[in-house]
Amino acid sequence: MNASSHNNLYTSVSQLVLASSSPRRKELVALLDLSLPVSVFSVEVDESITADWKPAEAVEQLSMAKAKAVAQAIADNKAPSHIDQHALILAADTVVVLDEQIIGKPRSRAEAVQTLKRLRGREHQVYTGVTLLHPLTEKQRVSHRATEVQMRHMSDSWIEQYVATGESDDKAGSYGIQGKGAIFVDGIHGCYFNVVGLPVSLVAQMLEENFQVNLF
Repeated sequence: MNASSHNNLYTSVSQLVLASSSPRRKELVALLDLSLPVSVFSVEVDESITADWKPAEAVEQLSMAKAKAVAQAIADNKAPSHIDQHALILAADTVVVLDEQIIGKPRSRAEAVQTLKRLRGREHQVYTGVTLLHPLTEKQRVSHRATEVQMRHMSDSWIEQYVATGESDDKAGSYGIQGKGAIFVDGIHGCYFNVVGLPVSLVAQMLEENFQVNLF
């Protein structure tokens, strides 16, 4: 296939497929107000992090794994019938990092309490990896963003009451900055949406520069 044929495929992307069941990421994609349809279809993948991976590598590798799993499902005719290989897959993965240690989603509410006690009064980093993959041409672009987050000092009681609401259950770092967890955040340096789970400006740049997707 020649280069001009490739470009025609990229500019005629049929839809964007968000490889995530996260309602937060779905809302952030909606902010882009894309000129093409958006579908949601995710596939379970192994989200284990290799011990020698740095945070940026971890989120990029996991986002790639999610995108490739969806691409394989499309190829195997296991995706919804309206999703085909002309779709563009968007996948993301987010982790919290404290003292160079990656912190994922809590496995229990007791673990969530302990995580927040570690984060309080300190600065940590939030990394989100983003992958865009075109199944038909196999063109792939991968990147990430990092944001610094300063947490206020929270009492044990506040932490326990927050965790009891259930908001921390599925959140990297055991808090949601876009929800009740906002009361714990003193400030951020970098992209706010990255902390929520999808760096919108980075996604927009990748769509426009690499896949010629019209954003308006």
